[in-house]
Amino acid sequence: MALRTETDRETGVALVTLDRPEKHNAIDLATAAELAAAWRSFRFDDGVRAVVLTGAGGRAFCTGIDRGVDVPQPPSPYTIDDPLLTIGPKANDLWKPVIAAVEGMACGGAFYLLGEAEFVIASETATFFDPHTTYGMVSAYEAIAMAQRMPFGEVARMSLMGTAERVSARRAYETGLVSEVTAAGGAVDAALRAAGVIASYPTRAVQGTVRAVWSAREAARTQAMAHAPHLIALGNLPPERQAELFRGRGGGEFRTR
Repeated sequence: MALRTETDRETGVALVTLDRPEKHNAIDLATAAELAAAWRSFRFDDGVRAVVLTGAGGRAFCTGIDRGVDVPQPPSPYTIDDPLLTIGPKANDLWKPVIAAVEGMACGGAFYLLGEAEFVIASETATFFDPHTTYGMVSAYEAIAMAQRMPFGEVARMSLMGTAERVSARRAYETGLVSEVTAAGGAVDAALRAAGVIASYPTRAVQGTVRAVWSAREAARTQAMAHAPHLIALGNLPPERQAELFRGRGGGEFRTR
């Protein structure tokens, strides 16, 4: 199992932990299926009224899809198969509040998860970046998710700069991606405290509020997402060329802001 779930029945808060620290909590197909199953199970569990999502090990929250995963694609420019599209709570029709607690790196496909959390708490060690363009890939779903949380220019810069630049926790807080910055190692505790407060309120009112907030931006997000498969199909380099660029990555300097 690559996912740990612990539920405090007294507070009504579940802690979901991506547990592949040796892979920087990258998501393979089994982990994707476990995430979808966990969100669906929470829909039917009245004892869970709020959820905290984090990554094990402290070095990374999540680094997106595991590059070792082979995902065959249909030979069509009109569709793609993306296993990360179903890893988030909203994709699985869960309207109980989810708080993301970020320690270390959050990049690429991690934004599928961050984009479907109600808010994000990060420790001062957290960094955010989007490596897609560096490796010849279109950042579409990730950029769209972040465009719901950050100013246009900040999303564009992060998406276009690739691995050359990392957004610090402080900068993420200044631009609205992160709602609170904690000391190193403190993100989960802060998220659990916030989740405990929310879980103590009448659950129908909480879930209705979550749904109302999301409805405010749903139309624009849905329309943008509809364009994503075509942009990816047209703009991505062939997989073998992507792999060459990924294998050739160095530990060169990057800029944090």
